[in-house]
Amino acid sequence: MVALQIDEIGTLLNQMLKGDMFDHFLLREASVSQAFTTEIDGTISPGFYSEEELAKLGLTGLSCLPFSRVRPLCLELLKGSRKPASFRFVFLLSPENQAATIAQADTGIRTEDITGLFLNLNYKKDTLICTTGISYRTFITDRSLEMEWDRLAALFLKQHGIPYDEI
Repeated sequence: MVALQIDEIGTLLNQMLKGDMFDHFLLREASVSQAFTTEIDGTISPGFYSEEELAKLGLTGLSCLPFSRVRPLCLELLKGSRKPASFRFVFLLSPENQAATIAQADTGIRTEDITGLFLNLNYKKDTLICTTGISYRTFITDRSLEMEWDRLAALFLKQHGIPYDEI
């Protein structure tokens, strides 16, 4: 796991909420605290969509909604003249990008050994921290995939022009 302090919060939020920076992620959960707190569970509710609707919407096999489908709601929650007291976003790399990342890392870890590759954004007291994480299905002593995910997360921010400091 790596923790990166985002130097330009507005730049990241603008790209996240008005652009497609996080569109290859699923939204696992989010919380925005202002005068009140709004919690979002990005898990797709079983039975809400028919199999045909899931296929038509490109959601077949997904556990959570793509961030692109939830982004307009998140923008509404965060826009305004006052900064939020805090917010938290837990992003899950999409299954196809997760498989590609695991294959690229070439660690011998299989996609079925991993529940998810996570990117977390936590903001409070004018500080935004981005952390990485991996959820394993089995016990694995090899940490090479974690190191690669940490490297890729930092590269992801750099490629989008988001300055950060490793903490």
